[in-house]
Amino acid sequence: QRRLEERGGGLVQSGASLKLSCAASGGSIRPAAMGWFRQAPGKGREFVASIGGFVLSGYGSERSTEYAESVKGRFTISRDNDKNMVYLQIDRVSAEDTAVYYCGWGSSAAISSDIADYHYWGKGTLVTVSS
Repeated sequence: QRRLEERGGGLVQSGASLKLSCAASGGSIRPAAMGWFRQAPGKGREFVASIGGFVLSGYGSERSTEYAESVKGRFTISRDNDKNMVYLQIDRVSAEDTAVYYCGWGSSAAISSDIADYHYWGKGTLVTVSS
C-alpha cells in the first residue's frame, strides 16, 4: 500500500525559510508526478507545486515543475527518486502561507495542478507563520 508522510512543519516567523519533506513508501515514486497542496484554516485544499515523473520516451520530465502563482519565486519543489523523497523549500514565508501542507502521489508522470490527478495523500504537516 502506498503511503506518504510529510514532515518539517512548525511555527516560523514571517520572512524565515523552511523545508518540508515527504517520504514515500509502498512503491517507487520515480514514474509519478508528485505534488504539494495546502489547506488554510476554513478553506479548501489548494495546489502549491508539482514536479513531473520520469518517462522513458522523454515526454514529461523530472525537471518539469509547475507552481501556483501565489508561491512562484518563493517555493521550490524537488525530488530524490533514489530516496523516494519529495521536498518543498519555502522562502520568505508570510502569514498567508499558514496551512496544513499535503504531499500527493500522482496517477501519471505529467505535472498537474488538479487535485483529482493525485490518488494518494499523506496526513499533512502544519506550518504556522507568526508575524
